[in-house]
Amino acid sequence: MSRPQEPHRPFFHFANPFRKNSHKGSQFNPKRHSLLNDFETALSKKLQKLVPNDKGDILSLSWMKLAMESLSEIHCDIKNLITELDLPVTEWDEKWMDVYLDISVKLLDISIAFTSELTRLNQGHLLLQYGLHKLESDSPELFSRASSSLDSWKQHICSKNPRVETCRPILEKLVESLNLPKVKNSSKGKELMRAMYGAKVATTYICSVFAAAFSGSSKNLLDLTVPNTLPWAQVFSDVQNTVNVEIRNILSCGKFTVLRDLDAVDACVKELSTLLQDGVGTSERESFKNSVSDLRKTEEKLSQGLDNLLKVVDSFFKIVLMGRDALLCNLRKAGGAVPDSVIGKNV
Repeated sequence: MSRPQEPHRPFFHFANPFRKNSHKGSQFNPKRHSLLNDFETALSKKLQKLVPNDKGDILSLSWMKLAMESLSEIHCDIKNLITELDLPVTEWDEKWMDVYLDISVKLLDISIAFTSELTRLNQGHLLLQYGLHKLESDSPELFSRASSSLDSWKQHICSKNPRVETCRPILEKLVESLNLPKVKNSSKGKELMRAMYGAKVATTYICSVFAAAFSGSSKNLLDLTVPNTLPWAQVFSDVQNTVNVEIRNILSCGKFTVLRDLDAVDACVKELSTLLQDGVGTSERESFKNSVSDLRKTEEKLSQGLDNLLKVVDSFFKIVLMGRDALLCNLRKAGGAVPDSVIGKNV
């Protein structure tokens, strides 16, 4: 799935988080330190929400929607922190901006890959709808068409998406960017870089979960290590361990998908396919109707879940795009040079 060409924009939401303001010194400031504490406390809470009461919810579409919404909120929190720290763009270290802009391009690319896969999965909805229409007609002579449609759905869902294959190298580059940069002579800069580190870790990990889910490969699932001195480190470790163990358990079962809602539809399709192959006689009529009803319910849940997740992934894409635009716009206004890393690049 392609997106229209737009000016380079990206990382955090809303206009002008990088607006130029008066510099108020780099000494330790309790208020600024409190802002960092507030950000990291909020980060811990958002990560904690990703450990559900029932592990069976992990990789349901509703859980993935929550994960992507949490990620968007983290990026918005960074935007607010930048505004509150009152750090003018002219005082950003060139390396900070270069890394920031480079990461944003990668996040745009991986968001496009996720959107492409969700759109592809949603396209199978038409095949299921056609098959269900024939099954619900209660006309045995149409059942062969229904069976063919269900087979086509399975083939469509099992096919590979080339865009998803691009996620692995993107994730590798994101991992390379994970470090706590050394900042000299700027307490504001230290606080900002520490907060951005937390955002980068959460972003890289959640993106790896999505990439593993969409590819069906544990190779895309990351095991990240963060300094245990950070207040959110233990929560992140708990989330990562819980989610990764569950995903690897699912993958070890040899299922064609780790997505819960998709697997539920597949189970109904298999049951119906078996009934259709064996023949639906008088004694099987009630069981057949119940199976068709179950497929209808799971199909509707899948379709709604894919639509909802697609919306939040698209929202994250826009958040990244708008933040990038805000930084570049303010760089130009301040008379600063646009980093070489973004010259000539198009989204």
